[in-house]
Amino acid sequence: MTPQRQLVLDAVRELGHATPEQVCTRVQATAPAVNITTVYRTLDLLEELGVVRHAHLGHGAPTYSEHQHRHVHLVCHHCGRVDEAPTELPSDVASRTLADLGFRLDATHVALSGTCIDCAHDDEDSAEGAPQQDDTAPPEGAEGDR
Repeated sequence: MTPQRQLVLDAVRELGHATPEQVCTRVQATAPAVNITTVYRTLDLLEELGVVRHAHLGHGAPTYSEHQHRHVHLVCHHCGRVDEAPTELPSDVASRTLADLGFRLDATHVALSGTCIDCAHDDEDSAEGAPQQDDTAPPEGAEGDR
């Protein structure tokens, strides 16, 4: 393996989950001459070799991790937080939904989007502190229209 490829692989291992831009930043700390194109090509090659894998966690660039790093990503669409869940989590749903199609789900490539526990609590707290609307009061300006 070339030194640049090893640096890219080391960066993926160190970062856990990383976009190509994050990998590039980490690599350039050691080897400033390595550019983003080299990082993308290396990540593609490492994925073809089965060393790394990618997942799409949202609308941006894919996130790379080591191939054996297997879990489902839970992405909060409010704050961007990414949690991990066991790959067995969606297996019951997938097996029931996809059995008739003969399709096998790769749950490690899946990102489930929703609301994390912290944002859910913030939403509940906001709802509790919001002023209550009085449905019995006449609409504003109703008395002056007579």
